[in-house]
Amino acid sequence: MEELSVKVPKDLIRILKVRDEDVPKLVRLYLAIELYREGKVSLGKASEIAEVTKWEMMEILSSRNVPIQYSVKDLEKDVKTLEEML
Repeated sequence: MEELSVKVPKDLIRILKVRDEDVPKLVRLYLAIELYREGKVSLGKASEIAEVTKWEMMEILSSRNVPIQYSVKDLEKDVKTLEEML
């Protein structure tokens, strides 16, 4: 994945109460959450951006009261997959 660097004010580190080296991961996490909340990325893409598993991303979203976007179409696809496996 191609990367882009962004300058972040030092005040942000103080506000977030994190070490300098933890800022990139935290920024990726916040970006992933907001993009998912706005419906701009899927759960899989959000977890990729945040560099966590899908299960971890679902827990993170839940802890921040962000509803999981799961449509009837998604359910039908999952049921079909399960039926094929059985």
